[in-house]
Amino acid sequence: MLETYYTFLAVMAALAVVVFVALHFVEAGYGYLFNPKFGRPIANKVGWVLMESPVFIAMIVLWWLSDRRFEAGPLALLLLFQSHYFHRSFIFPMRLRGNSKMPLGIVVMGMLFNTLNALMQGGWIFYLAPETFYVDWLAKPCFWIGAVIFLVGMAINLHSDHIIRSLRKEGDTRHYIPYGGMFRYVTSANYFGEVTEWVGFAIASWSWAGVVFVLWTFANLAPRAASLRRRYEQEFGEEFTRLNRKRIIPFIY
Repeated sequence: MLETYYTFLAVMAALAVVVFVALHFVEAGYGYLFNPKFGRPIANKVGWVLMESPVFIAMIVLWWLSDRRFEAGPLALLLLFQSHYFHRSFIFPMRLRGNSKMPLGIVVMGMLFNTLNALMQGGWIFYLAPETFYVDWLAKPCFWIGAVIFLVGMAINLHSDHIIRSLRKEGDTRHYIPYGGMFRYVTSANYFGEVTEWVGFAIASWSWAGVVFVLWTFANLAPRAASLRRRYEQEFGEEFTRLNRKRIIPFIY
């Protein structure tokens, strides 16, 4: 079983590299980059719930069916993980403004990846990690270091989403340059926050599954951040370029 699981992780890591390259040539058509060629448009709020909730539900099921469900280490990691996905699945969509659409194809792809990610993370934490691996885990420095990094990343992500959400009033469909917070340094501060979250989770769980998830997060979001920066340059010209922001990693990329 463990050998099969590691093969699964290796395949997922390889696919992340393929996705990273592909997204430099094909923009994922949702949000600011909406493109109907990715499928029938559905309401943005519905799309986000459908796309993000499978991982939340699957992790609950994997946790509950596990013999480790009341062990402190696995339970703490579950709470970290689910804090992100509860917000992303059920709170974030309800706070979206306007009547934007999301292509159904993007939703289906998101649902598939999120289900596979639940198997990666939950499979390791609740079933395949050695029985003593997460014993006394809350006494391990890696858990607390990772948890702090995760919470900092989550705070950046939430604050950046708030800035973006506050750019428009109800009924406004124009685009605006976001300012403040980590937007001082990068075009996609919300994505930087999300990458930071999962780096923290990988450290907190001390797992290859966490590392593969970081790889996937960067593979998905870094090309999108590059595409968003190009769109800002095209739409706002010097007003945006003079800000000299990086794409997703402050001072680096």
